[in-house]
Amino acid sequence: MEFLKGIQTRRSIRAFTNQPVTEENIRIILETAMMAPSAVNCQPWHFIVIRNKEAFRKIMNVHPYATMLSTAQAAILVCGDKKLQHDDGYWIMDCSAATENLLLAAHALGIGSVWIGVHPRESRKKAMRQLFNLPEHIEPLALVALGYPAETPDQPTDRYKPDRIHFETW
Repeated sequence: MEFLKGIQTRRSIRAFTNQPVTEENIRIILETAMMAPSAVNCQPWHFIVIRNKEAFRKIMNVHPYATMLSTAQAAILVCGDKKLQHDDGYWIMDCSAATENLLLAAHALGIGSVWIGVHPRESRKKAMRQLFNLPEHIEPLALVALGYPAETPDQPTDRYKPDRIHFETW
């Protein structure tokens, strides 16, 4: 897929077929996520690959916007390591960049995905900590559901908003 076209056509997918996502594709997606830029190249990310349907059910019980896991074939919990970050709070930007790379890599492979927000909601973070036994210095940022699309969302023709662009000053 041509790079700019990939960015322009990626959409959140919330319904998936039962076609499995291969281990090879998961590895490619994670390799691409780890190519993201990070402050001082600290790379403070960790990823938990989840395939267990019981784990999906538990997540759906504690996260009000995770119902798409009912058809997902895999999910990846993106976490930040406060011990590895460049400075306080930088893990958020670094792991967000990794999450965006993850979403784009999935799309390039024909795999649908959706970013399910965890941070900054304390109740969601606490639930993910408990479900996945996260150490104290590990912060959950986002959960990404993965699977082959069972839907085709509308493609907006243009999201470019010139009124949101400012040159030199506001």
